[in-house]
Amino acid sequence: MRYFPKSYLLVALLLTTPALAQDPGSGGPTPGTPEPTAVPLDGGAVLLLAGGAAYALRQLRRPRRRRA
Repeated sequence: MRYFPKSYLLVALLLTTPALAQDPGSGGPTPGTPEPTAVPLDGGAVLLLAGGAAYALRQLRRPRRRRA
């Protein structure tokens, strides 16, 4: 008979632990205004633009061939 109250205490403790875990908490962060999307032009994009400009100048300066 001595272990009977301890077993009730153990069952009560195990059943109330999930109930304590369901606390709503702080609610999380409040939504604010989103930051504008910044798209940096890094070295890769600059090199691509420079390559395209060089190719365009090369094509413009080449003499045109006439096909008969």
